[in-house]
Amino acid sequence: MARLSVIGAGYLGVTHAVCMAHLGHDVIVIDTDANRIETLKNGVVPFHEPELSELLAKTLASEKITFTTSWNDVAASADIHFLCVGTPQKAGSHAADLSQVDNATTSLAQHLSGPALVVGKSTVPVGTAARLAYELKTTCGEDVHLVWNPEFLREGFAVQDTLHPDRIVLGVSHQSDVAALEAVYAATLSDGTPLLVTDYATAELVKVAANAFLATKISFINAFADLADATGADVTQLADAIGHDTRIGRRFLNAGVGFGGGCLPKDIRALQARATELGLAEKFAFLTAVDDINKSRKHTVVERVLESLDGDLNHKVISVLGAAFKPDSDDIRDSPALHVAEMLAEGGAKVRIHDPEASKILKTRETAFAVCDTIDEVLANADVVVHLTEWAVYREIDPAHAASLVNNPIMIDGRNVLDKTRWTNAGWTISYLGKPGS
Repeated sequence: MARLSVIGAGYLGVTHAVCMAHLGHDVIVIDTDANRIETLKNGVVPFHEPELSELLAKTLASEKITFTTSWNDVAASADIHFLCVGTPQKAGSHAADLSQVDNATTSLAQHLSGPALVVGKSTVPVGTAARLAYELKTTCGEDVHLVWNPEFLREGFAVQDTLHPDRIVLGVSHQSDVAALEAVYAATLSDGTPLLVTDYATAELVKVAANAFLATKISFINAFADLADATGADVTQLADAIGHDTRIGRRFLNAGVGFGGGCLPKDIRALQARATELGLAEKFAFLTAVDDINKSRKHTVVERVLESLDGDLNHKVISVLGAAFKPDSDDIRDSPALHVAEMLAEGGAKVRIHDPEASKILKTRETAFAVCDTIDEVLANADVVVHLTEWAVYREIDPAHAASLVNNPIMIDGRNVLDKTRWTNAGWTISYLGKPGS
């Protein structure tokens, strides 16, 4: 088994580290946040991801995983170093902020004294890997190589996506490095997972191209949701019909309030920025439309709420079901639900919000809305209820019980998943995005 380090104890880093330790590798994780490292040492995952807490407990008990803030420990304990730090959107720009990547690479290089393999997993603009490889060679010599191995994790499914990925992509400049990564991923490859070996630039582009395509597909169906509203069509039936075409497929054709999270929004903007730097702004102008359509979905929901209240939000109680950008996650980065809640509050409404996991994060922050602990609490005396994150617990609400709690049984389903018959039979007026309501 390999001796690995994982640089960065964020969502990607912790997931990758725990899964590699679960596969039997000896893993050491480093982060500059000492409090986060102590939290992980105590067996607590600082975010919500199904299955991860249980795996962390097992790998800690087996002593396959350790946590540190010392670069000396990392250099002494591992031969392969996975770079898993964040690349957020740069302030005042669409470009990616690579300061964490650069700082982590520089810090690691200063402590390496022998042959090593650095493996980049962070999502970066094309050209970054070649630059980092040159910097490692300049600092450390010929025996330190770089491989680019993009991640394709879906929040809520990250453990399974790490252990059983759709594909493994390796961008290399030395073919000899492929064998080392084949050994790391031996268990996964033995299950038949495809391995694609490419150059650096292709490996970098695989991740951003995938995210750009998925974002485009979501905005595409959301544009048709507006057309369906204008013509009386049903966008869900439309998606089912075109999804049967094997060239198109049904996944990511669910119309609603739009995409969010820490990947799609910032990645399509970073891709636009990099394309502009390379003189290809016009070729990637379509991503501006993709982004704009996605942003407009929040306004569509707010407009639907206004219509249900005869244009007056002032002092109305609006209940928002969901805060995370997707179910089975507590990630509120660029969350459509939060954008809608904030817009409603700015319009004068008394907004309450509930989320099975993200509520506890919101309670640590100053917000323009009230954060509720229970569904009954968030529904109490509501003039309108807005469903924005498709947690199973919301689909399982008893509509009759919910109707007994609210002032007005009006539901705006921003995810198009609530059962129309159940809700209308209980006396609710229910509105969808791009499909007929009650």
